[in-house]
Amino acid sequence: MGKLDSAERTRLEERALFVRLETLRLTRIAGAGHYSATFSAAELLATLYYHELRLDPSHPQWPERDRFVLSKGHAAIGLYPILADLGFFDSAELETYTRLGSAFGDHPDMRKVRGIDFSSGSLGHGLSIGVGMALGGRVQSMDFRVYVMVGDAELNEGQIWEAAMSAGHFKLDSLVCIVDRNQLGIDGRTEDIMAVEPIGDRFASFGWDVQRINGHNVDEIVDAFDAAKQTSRRQPHVIIADTIKGKGVQRMELDLNWHVGNLGPEDYQAVYEELLAGVSK
Repeated sequence: MGKLDSAERTRLEERALFVRLETLRLTRIAGAGHYSATFSAAELLATLYYHELRLDPSHPQWPERDRFVLSKGHAAIGLYPILADLGFFDSAELETYTRLGSAFGDHPDMRKVRGIDFSSGSLGHGLSIGVGMALGGRVQSMDFRVYVMVGDAELNEGQIWEAAMSAGHFKLDSLVCIVDRNQLGIDGRTEDIMAVEPIGDRFASFGWDVQRINGHNVDEIVDAFDAAKQTSRRQPHVIIADTIKGKGVQRMELDLNWHVGNLGPEDYQAVYEELLAGVSK
């Protein structure tokens, strides 16, 4: 560890805070939103987009770009502000979030939003899409990488494991699956609803290279991405990121009631101030 200098570490942590604050703002516009599932992924999204992915906002369909598939598409509320900040579109467009006719829905639509590579809806499909993208890159002799973020509760979908088997069989070393291991699904704790552990052993049995990290530590995230670029073993890569659903706001952390919710005006201000102060660690 320790590849990041202090300035870059601070920048990534500030961008993670930006994701949380923008999620708070856009949820207020919509009247409800997915706070906790986005807060758990804030550092992962920030590190991906501000440090890892090879992108060109002026050319969203650049063939050599890295691809990102947000399989847990309900966290799009945290991705849209990043895309605007990077210049894929004017940030003022986000003022229409979820309004009638807006391009920005609860889940992302690749036909409407510049910078989106996958239209999500029902969960469980993203890893299959990532496998197809990685195979496509191989056929075309292109060196882009494919990153897929799945939620841990998504792992009870059979399609995920069919994709995992395929990726291992085809030795897709350009494919990186990030599991946001935030411990909860919409119905309860993952281990109570449908146990997903041991996640690492399950992926390893299909031929994947496995890493497990603290998904709120940007140094560990960067190190994991760097390690996933080591392709000598010709394996797909899974990064199991242990996170806290609702991270950053004490009332939301590991509380099922905040998978989807809305804050009142006074609570909104209190949460805003808590995020700025970094009260929750």
